[in-house]
Amino acid sequence: MLTQFAKVGVVFLAVCLRPKRIPSSTRSVFYEVTTMAIADTYTNFQDGLKMPLLGLGTWKSEPPKVTSAVMSAIDAGYRHIDCAYAYENEAEVGEGIQAKLKDGTVQRGELFITSKLFDSFHKSDEVENGLKKTLESLKLDYLDLYLIHWPFAIENVPGVMYPEGPDGKTLYTDTHFTETWRGMENLVAKGLVKSIGLSNFNISQIKEILALPNKVPIANNQIELSPYLVQDELVDFCRSHNITVTAYSPLGSPDREDPQPNEPVLMEDPKLVDPAKKKGKSVAQILIRYHLQQGIACIPKSVTPSRIQENFESLNFELTDGEIAELKSLNRNHRYCTYYEAFGHPLHPFDSSRKS
Repeated sequence: MLTQFAKVGVVFLAVCLRPKRIPSSTRSVFYEVTTMAIADTYTNFQDGLKMPLLGLGTWKSEPPKVTSAVMSAIDAGYRHIDCAYAYENEAEVGEGIQAKLKDGTVQRGELFITSKLFDSFHKSDEVENGLKKTLESLKLDYLDLYLIHWPFAIENVPGVMYPEGPDGKTLYTDTHFTETWRGMENLVAKGLVKSIGLSNFNISQIKEILALPNKVPIANNQIELSPYLVQDELVDFCRSHNITVTAYSPLGSPDREDPQPNEPVLMEDPKLVDPAKKKGKSVAQILIRYHLQQGIACIPKSVTPSRIQENFESLNFELTDGEIAELKSLNRNHRYCTYYEAFGHPLHPFDSSRKS
């Protein structure tokens, strides 16, 4: 839950950035969304920084389209942009960011940019090289949040993202993520990133990081979440250690290239479609609001300006506690994003023999 102080601070920020008449109710300001609104809910990191709960995801966004998507998102009010080296579109994401910085829509300090360390830069002395490739593509001097994308590592072969052996399988290494974390901490010390965290780490793996004599706290764990995959145990564990959580694929990743045979389609579930119609909202808005209202950051992907705006307006209504509970009851522990190619690797966070 947000404190009254946080709410007032958000109102102050909105007024300073976009002057307008303030309604008498702080609550009405807090949930007001216009085409030029500022994303007005945040989650606080234990290092004192804060991250907007709603962000634009860029996984699977085609390079020619993602530039305009980022620009549309910033114009709509998004201030959190999530990207990754692995998505192979960071240069185009950067073009969108730079365009909005150049035209004065935002200043760098108003944006929250997240990216992720690619699997081939896990050795401690290679972590900075991985980050610099991202910074060069985005044309930025620093990141607000940098995550270890996956717990396991891939061989670093120049010019090849996923090197393969004679058997056609990806060449993985035994570099342990605890070594990688040391390299991540160095990035904070050098001022290249403000906060660091994890992505796709399970409870036992997080415990290994927590057991280190850490100089920098774990700010965030980005994981797949939806009503079909609630992962309450993992979310609760993160919260108990002051680790914020971000939900990726909150809409069920319907446009993935590798759908599983006969997999359930989240956005077609009648228990989502019917409530959405009754509220006059889209299914996507219901799914986004479901996460935001639990204090979980959410990064839905879209390249369509109207959908980007519609998703942002998820800030403009509430679900009841009963509706949240009903959505949670849909849980079937179904994971859309499995990274099945790496099943069998000892550090895979959720293959068939491991608990997420």
